[in-house]
Amino acid sequence: MALNLDSKKVVVDEVAQYAKKALSAVAAEYRGLTVEELTELRKTARETGVYLRVVKNSLAKRAIAGTDFECMQEGLSGPLIIAFSMEAPGSAARLINDFAKSNDKLIAKVIAFDGQSLDVSELARLASLPTRDEGISLIMSVMKAPVGKLARTLAAVRDQMQAAEAA
Repeated sequence: MALNLDSKKVVVDEVAQYAKKALSAVAAEYRGLTVEELTELRKTARETGVYLRVVKNSLAKRAIAGTDFECMQEGLSGPLIIAFSMEAPGSAARLINDFAKSNDKLIAKVIAFDGQSLDVSELARLASLPTRDEGISLIMSVMKAPVGKLARTLAAVRDQMQAAEAA
């Protein structure tokens, strides 16, 4: 079913709103995926804070114009599904990367992060970025290490003092 002009404007506006707020984006070719596989991909996307949309390339190019993802325009060709990370920078890359491991018909074509187009070989690296909660855990463990070392040092000094008093 062809979209009329008003429907096209609605699609462009919707995708543009997500593109303005997104942290990163991945466009992947989905040729050959079954309806069930696409449904599973969409379900996983909703659960992980990723906006996922199949959109005509001409409409996608209009939607991302003027955003950090304008750098993706040249690579938008063929049947593509666009994933925008809304909560964590690596969410969209993680979604596409993990799904592609079990389904070789999903192929990343264009990746954008921080206003720059990345080579598709960077997909796994972007996918490995920690989520917000993982980042907080990492920071807390780094902050906790010096405190633990200080506590062990103070305990050792106390033990030495007690041993000297006993002698």
